[in-house]
Amino acid sequence: MAHDIRILTEAELRQAVGLDLTLIDVIEKAFAALASGTVVMPPILSMELKQAHGEVDVKTAYIPGFDGFAIKVSPGFFDNPKLGLPSLNGLMILFSAKTGLVQAVFLDNGYLTDLRTAAAGAVAARHLAPKTVATAGVIGTGVQARLQMQAAHLVRPFRAVLVHGRDMEKARACAEDLAASLGIAAEAVVDPAELTARSQLVVTTTPARSPVLRAEWLHPGLHITAMGSDQAGKNEIEPAALAAADLYVCDRVSQCETLGELRAAIESGAWTTGTPPELGAVIAGAAAGRQREEDITICDLTGTGAQDTAIATHVLTMLGAAGTLIRA
Repeated sequence: MAHDIRILTEAELRQAVGLDLTLIDVIEKAFAALASGTVVMPPILSMELKQAHGEVDVKTAYIPGFDGFAIKVSPGFFDNPKLGLPSLNGLMILFSAKTGLVQAVFLDNGYLTDLRTAAAGAVAARHLAPKTVATAGVIGTGVQARLQMQAAHLVRPFRAVLVHGRDMEKARACAEDLAASLGIAAEAVVDPAELTARSQLVVTTTPARSPVLRAEWLHPGLHITAMGSDQAGKNEIEPAALAAADLYVCDRVSQCETLGELRAAIESGAWTTGTPPELGAVIAGAAAGRQREEDITICDLTGTGAQDTAIATHVLTMLGAAGTLIRA
């Protein structure tokens, strides 16, 4: 029997959904669902393409109670900017959770992934950062650096933001963009140690394979969200920092053990304290979060298929008459 499939382009999706508190709540609900143990989420299919300086990830999850489930294909080809092309692209396919039929195809070029990743950072900040954040810092200068600060500002409205990157021209451009979008003071900082010292909330958004944030820079009242390590071999946070923190939290332990900061900490011998809690468990109250304002907390975000299903189903409810319907 034929059925309708909705197809949307990136431009149409940008009109339909943006980064706001509603989306953050949707992503938070997905994390909480992970803590229930009822979500079906297979390991990430991840393929590194060294010769092309690229990678491809495929993620999915079935969340009981959600109308659909998504399969997301996310290529990252990091030489693309030299060709005038974005590093990230991809698409999501949304299936009915009742019939398995395709409901929608989102040709988003990574836009929805960018939004759900930023929202996940905001969820981490909401549950783990100090209640009062005067200054936030971001290490990284790309699209996600901007979105992470915009998302964090929605849940912890800071007064100033600091930006560090290997290319200071890009760091200054990022700072200017954030000053304009958030209406706050923004500054490009040459030294990442200075950025960390001046901040209560720091987000790392790089594809680094050696640490960009050192353990000796940790200070009371600091929260760090590391979201760049999503492939074996990547490492943004010095392993000793995980052990030194009062609380280290994973989005998904099994992923962080192979793709995230936990992998490097285990391999180096720095992590010896057993299985860390997951963010969903903190949200659900099954694990303790920040206990004191002076605690040092770290959250390791590798990206989950549950987030993709959450944003895809959310978008479908907001579409109205947008997109193109085809009969399949």
